[in-house]
Amino acid sequence: MKILKTWQHSIPYRTLSHVLLFLIPSCGFLSPGAAQSTSRAEYHNPILWGDYSDPDVIRVGNEYLLVASTFSFMPGIPVLKSTDLLHWTIVGHVFPRLDIDPRYSMIGGNRYGRGAWAPAIRFHAGRYYVYFPTPDEGIFMSSASSPAGPWTPPVAVLAGPGYEDPCPFWDDDGQAYLIHSRVGAGPLILHHMSPDGRTVLDAGTVIERDAKNLPTLEGPKLYKRDGYYYIFAPYGGVSTGAQAVLRSRSIEGPYEVRTVLAQGSTSVNGPHQGGYIETPGGKGWFLHFHSAGAYGRIDYLEPVRWDNGWPVIGKAGSDEVTGEPVSSAPVPASSLSNARPATSDEFSRSELGLQWEWNHNPEPAHWSLEERRGFLRLYAMPAHSLLEARNTLTEMGQDPGYSFTVALQLKGLADGQQAGVAMFSERAGSLFVTQDHGKRQLHALLDGKAFDGPAITTDLVQLRVTVSHETATYAWSTNEGKTFQTLGTPTPIFFTWWKAARPAIFTFNADEDAQAMGYVDVDWAHYAPLAIAPKM
Repeated sequence: MKILKTWQHSIPYRTLSHVLLFLIPSCGFLSPGAAQSTSRAEYHNPILWGDYSDPDVIRVGNEYLLVASTFSFMPGIPVLKSTDLLHWTIVGHVFPRLDIDPRYSMIGGNRYGRGAWAPAIRFHAGRYYVYFPTPDEGIFMSSASSPAGPWTPPVAVLAGPGYEDPCPFWDDDGQAYLIHSRVGAGPLILHHMSPDGRTVLDAGTVIERDAKNLPTLEGPKLYKRDGYYYIFAPYGGVSTGAQAVLRSRSIEGPYEVRTVLAQGSTSVNGPHQGGYIETPGGKGWFLHFHSAGAYGRIDYLEPVRWDNGWPVIGKAGSDEVTGEPVSSAPVPASSLSNARPATSDEFSRSELGLQWEWNHNPEPAHWSLEERRGFLRLYAMPAHSLLEARNTLTEMGQDPGYSFTVALQLKGLADGQQAGVAMFSERAGSLFVTQDHGKRQLHALLDGKAFDGPAITTDLVQLRVTVSHETATYAWSTNEGKTFQTLGTPTPIFFTWWKAARPAIFTFNADEDAQAMGYVDVDWAHYAPLAIAPKM
């Protein structure tokens, strides 16, 4: 009987990957992760078009859990749940904010591209544990009795700069360990850890360093199976690397190494960094990311078989050892969900939808769902530009093509204020209304080029960004969405700060001496997938 340490109690969450929906007899609807076979139901990769980068996955009972990196975006580290490994929904976040440096609140600087890097999730002794690094402050741990939370405040397991990509491990004898790499990638370092998982007990031992054959070695995930310790670890970089597996009878090594997944003859670049999981029936799967340009790092699911104590991932490559990503495979479960991450929001509840993440720690006094029920009220704060603005509200795109439309009520605007939508990144494009001496006008700023639109004489305006093939088009309506007119030209979107460009709602006041900063009321935000063929 196989002993699968870690996976036997793992649990990820439900989401959906979607482009088109296919009706499969007796199986219901499958979507972008899912298509029809002439003989049996199959899913299609990718299973998640959202930028769930550096994913890790576990199973607990019949449910799966997935976590991913969020960098400066708050709340940090989404927790997703699934019952079939294909369709996922967000159930919570590990922490609401990080107060370990004022720059996480955009005081004295910012933390774009820093913050929460690749996390690991595990289930041990009745609790869920998430470990994550921040490259400047250390490795942190939060735990919870439920994946939806509440999660305990992050505690520093290993304080200081330069650590990345941790993963905890509790062995059969009760000994606890922590493995991680270093910023810049490699070597792999193993620590003894206190049984409660709160602190390391030694300076750590280097258990793998091979800059020639395993350059940029990072993201280790530690497991135990049939008496072997396995480390799943990517190497070679985000868009050009491959997935290695290291194997040893001793947790401290020495380790044998194999490359088990590479691009090969496929178009899936850098297929690596993720988590291994087994279904209740013992079937193995590997969930990993693929670097998809401005869409970020989207998630693929690969079947895994075992051969002489080594995993064979995906389809067989030319050497029968190194696998290649599959475009489709039989579905992992007999019962399929149609769930997917939330996207639209009417702002009618007392809390924001779980899809929303602020660009940094939010300022609670400057936003409200209570002051005008049914609206999100955003108060402007002084800023010179969008990237310096506080309380910019973002969400991930979940498709290769989609539209994102918001309805804004402008009565609260003040002179100097801007309010609008953006595809948020370091090279953000934006469409927004400004007010000057009581007069409102529409503008667009697209990859550094300014476009002036018409005067806005109504109190209500709808602003829309439409994304397809890594390009955004911006449009507006003042007749309640009956017709839209574009402003500016179709503009590329960009991958920056290790994250995809993402739709956003923002407001700030460029006049820091303004007597009033102003506010904007957001009536709703509607997200709609577009049925387009992804350009991959």
